[in-house]
Amino acid sequence: MDASVNRILPVMDERAYLIGVRMADHDIADTEDSLRELSFLVLTAGGIVVDRTIVRRNAIDASTIIGKGHLETLKKFIAENSVKLVVFDLNMIRPAQIRNLEDFLKCRVIGRTEVILDIFAKRAKSAESKIQVELAQLKYLLPRLKGLGEALSRLGGGIGTRGPGEKMLETDRRHIQRKINTLNGKLKKISKHRSLTRRSREGEIRGAIVGYTNAGKSTLLNNLAKDDLFVENRLFATLDAYTRSVYLDETRRVLLTDTVGFIRNLPANLVESFKSTLEEISNAHFIIHVVDIHSRHIGTDIDTVEKELHSLGCLNKPSILFFNKSDVLQHADQIEAVIHRYPGALTGSALTGDGMNELKKAVSMLHDDEKLRQLRHEESIRANSHLYAD
Repeated sequence: MDASVNRILPVMDERAYLIGVRMADHDIADTEDSLRELSFLVLTAGGIVVDRTIVRRNAIDASTIIGKGHLETLKKFIAENSVKLVVFDLNMIRPAQIRNLEDFLKCRVIGRTEVILDIFAKRAKSAESKIQVELAQLKYLLPRLKGLGEALSRLGGGIGTRGPGEKMLETDRRHIQRKINTLNGKLKKISKHRSLTRRSREGEIRGAIVGYTNAGKSTLLNNLAKDDLFVENRLFATLDAYTRSVYLDETRRVLLTDTVGFIRNLPANLVESFKSTLEEISNAHFIIHVVDIHSRHIGTDIDTVEKELHSLGCLNKPSILFFNKSDVLQHADQIEAVIHRYPGALTGSALTGDGMNELKKAVSMLHDDEKLRQLRHEESIRANSHLYAD
């Protein structure tokens, strides 16, 4: 089996019904935001969101997640509206629950993780990203193989089915584990190559562009580096880390890396599989955190990215908060409100170039701070070596 993850043809315009599950101690606004985001994910995966609902539960039903009353209503709706897919806004659904739900509803049932993995499978272009996505899929499926037999036999294409494919999934656990080991080995080689590349860039000032997916990171790097990286108004348009030289003025230059976008409830297996790519953030001297100023959930977007940066041990790196897409705002007071809420942040548009000079000045300051730190470090090493020599 090769690294390709697109062996099953997608079912375009798949009609989907989305279900958010709100537990008694969960905030309704958070549940609504997450379900709204899931809608965008399903659209990105090529589906059509027919409708969505939030079900309140005191506890997840061990057999069917939401209980018989809701299921009866849902079954009728599915039959009347030709729904082919039900998507739960849950990262983990047990195989037995999937089997019970599909037997009752007579359509496919998946969770949030499958949708995200499916999008990554569609977006993977380079050999590295294909390996990373396949590894994430296999790690997700491995503990779920027992009990998935009947469900796997019904896979025939569609959202959540792209990837290793039916033939692979029906093989035994040991074969999949061997495949995981092989893919891990390939990623270790890639990681080693990245380390050698970084070593060749020692002395260079390096920055990482991070942000919520679709915040405009690639567009920003294109503007700063005068390049033409792939850009699309979709979630996870790019999965690979691209590094480009950016000249701040006649004497200053930095290396900026565009990284994979973050999203709330990003599957742990996916984060782990993209570890070699995310190392670019860990090894950067500073961070440019790009935020979509037009987003209705700015605070949540920022919190999501900062949570992931914290997990990578990068939250305390010097950073610039840049609010992008100011060109789509219709009123100047909206920008003023953001600046008031986030003092010290910069605003502009990577598409039109507005605010780029101010951003370059801010990056120049970080460049100079890092150069000074490196100089002091070198002086300290020389001083200590002199003491030892005496």
